[in-house]
Amino acid sequence: MKSANARTDRDILTKHAYANDEHLALRYRIHDEYSRPKVDFQSWVVDSFDWRGDERVLDVGAGSGSYFEPVQARLSQGLHVAGDLSFGMAQQAHQRAADLPTSVLNFDVQQLPFADASFDVVLANHMLYHVPDLDAALAEIRRVLREDGCLIAATNSAANMPELDTLYRRAITLLGYPKHRFADFVSGFTLESGPRRLAHHFRAVARYDLPSALYFPEVDPVLAYIDSTRDIREPQLPDEITWDAFMEMMNKQISRLIRHMGELQVNKLSGVLIATNGGGFAHDYLDLLDDAALSPAS
Repeated sequence: MKSANARTDRDILTKHAYANDEHLALRYRIHDEYSRPKVDFQSWVVDSFDWRGDERVLDVGAGSGSYFEPVQARLSQGLHVAGDLSFGMAQQAHQRAADLPTSVLNFDVQQLPFADASFDVVLANHMLYHVPDLDAALAEIRRVLREDGCLIAATNSAANMPELDTLYRRAITLLGYPKHRFADFVSGFTLESGPRRLAHHFRAVARYDLPSALYFPEVDPVLAYIDSTRDIREPQLPDEITWDAFMEMMNKQISRLIRHMGELQVNKLSGVLIATNGGGFAHDYLDLLDDAALSPAS
């Protein structure tokens, strides 16, 4: 194996996979063009929270700023701070925020440079599975949130895009390694595992799912999507298999399927987890629990 854990390796993530938004933007474009039903995912995520309009918001792992406009559209006042571990991403986010009241910094979610109880909302979308020490990151997020603040964390299901996973495994098998497995791209924090991990730091967690599918009538966009994940997937290949050989085998499989079926359908399951110690969706319920705990036994 070429790397122990490319999914959380800091050099791979900040210097290659997310040095800038080239690969991420390509995946966004493919999702926009080939997904059905058509959904503005970023707006759907932020609408999972009931905004007042005056919140103090922190966007961690903000990338190039895909959530900036949806957040600003829901803030009539308040504060919006964003940042990313990748300096290249933070630079691009800064350019995107040029006409917005959004401050952009370069920081690590495991060591947030903010005082306790500084924010009402923390966004951590499609990034917590890349954090080496997830509990440290969640403890930091909890620390900077106010007592009734909420974490909004979008992620994917462990069962997201199962058709591609099957094709990955078959390609490696055809190349001579039937027992080899790719580590899941988001295995560190999924819709299934996330609630349990969040429950160590927050009293209440809600999960909202958004199923959809990609429909590819031709092979090129599928290969482009897969190739955009090269920096994370290539280090997981057996040493004897090159990326070109892997992609050639994927091309053969996908081309054959599209010729036979007319298109390749790839099912998606993404969603958002909302966590809090006293606000948002759980405010009334947690108040009742606290009142019951304070009431003398009858």
